[in-house]
Amino acid sequence: MAEATLARDRGRVRSAKKPAAKEANAKQPRAMQAEANEAEAKQPESPKLFQILGPGLITGASDDDPSGIATYSQTGAQYGYQLGWILLFTWPLMCAIQEISARVGRVTGKGLAGVIRQHYARPILYALVSLLLIANTINIGADLGAMGAAVNLLIGGSRLLYVGMFAVVSVLLEIFVRYSRYVSVLKWLTLSLFAYVGTAFVVHVPWGNVAHGLFIPTISLDIGSLTVVVAVLGTTISPYLFFWQASEEVEEIGECEGARPLKHAPRQAEPEFRRIRLDTYLGMALSNAVALFIVITTAATLNANGITDIQTSAQAAEALRPIAGQLVFLIFALGIVGTGLLALPVLAGSAAYAVGESFGWRVGLGRRPGGAPEFYLTIAVATGIGALLNFIDLDPFKALFWSAVINGVVAAPLMVLIMHLASRRASMGRFTLPLPLKVVGWVATAVMAAAAVGMLATMGTA
Repeated sequence: MAEATLARDRGRVRSAKKPAAKEANAKQPRAMQAEANEAEAKQPESPKLFQILGPGLITGASDDDPSGIATYSQTGAQYGYQLGWILLFTWPLMCAIQEISARVGRVTGKGLAGVIRQHYARPILYALVSLLLIANTINIGADLGAMGAAVNLLIGGSRLLYVGMFAVVSVLLEIFVRYSRYVSVLKWLTLSLFAYVGTAFVVHVPWGNVAHGLFIPTISLDIGSLTVVVAVLGTTISPYLFFWQASEEVEEIGECEGARPLKHAPRQAEPEFRRIRLDTYLGMALSNAVALFIVITTAATLNANGITDIQTSAQAAEALRPIAGQLVFLIFALGIVGTGLLALPVLAGSAAYAVGESFGWRVGLGRRPGGAPEFYLTIAVATGIGALLNFIDLDPFKALFWSAVINGVVAAPLMVLIMHLASRRASMGRFTLPLPLKVVGWVATAVMAAAAVGMLATMGTA
């Protein structure tokens, strides 16, 4: 009898709890919906600009490395404002080939070397990647040397000690820092480029002359002028940038939940292509704008005072001190260090991506060191050899010259392969290039082929 009464009481308790549970369950979705509505009201419908900017921004910013600063400083010191138009002319060409490289990576889920390996003869790939590795290693050495020299100018001490420190720090960050965090650091380092925007507003600049040089092209057929034009073209449109941006798009697929290569997820294509386009165009605009401000600063100070022989970025910074003052010198020198820290991982990483994909290794900064040992070893070796070049009295001017020669040899044939790949359904599926992008891409390829011929011609008459 007692057991029956207890059972009835438990039943009443359960029946009393059921409405309460139903009411609680009913309230929970309403509460969650209210929170979602509140979040939706607070959050923009589209991603924030800083979230959209990534591979394109870092690629463009890394183009203004210490070696690039040296080239732009030479341009401004030797020719004043009259060659500013080149940076306006190259912007759409840079945008096109970088967007195409990014599309190849995002559509196929493979870096450039991986796609080339799949569709073309291996000897062609190995030749291009070998030259890329050599050029990048020389460039790393030149950038490390410029960074060491800049710190030496700022605080004194051993230039070679700083070279070694920067090399070790760069390699350790690439190997041991998580990819998403490292990319965030690289994004913030792009702010160092604004140092060169600031210097142009500290010195006196005749802006009418700047506008004339920017919008009214001046073309001289003398050897010196042609050499500078070819050097600027080779600096702004460089093979390592193609490999880096394509591979970073592949990395982004692995980092973003639900993202897949567009060949297998066509519904993701429209927003992804919009993101790539915005990211790339803004990144290249930043790159060329900063290059222009370096030309303006050195033209307004060095060229205006008869100083025309500038061979390194550190030499440009030192020459600015007595003319433009201590502040401009400090900003310029600190910018060399900041841009170098940004460029080193791009140079070493792009070489490692290209080499690794050529041989079918596992690659990616998103992988742990044990998951891609050959990839990280390539980064370490390229950076290490670049650092060692400074210990054997590397002539920075000759280093930059030979790096430019190799890049000039590689750029045009590599661009032909990229254009062919991006136009074939066999490699891109339904996402072959739209006609306007294809036209500008081929124009960029033709310009770089002409630049390579011009470079060889100027070498022969120098």
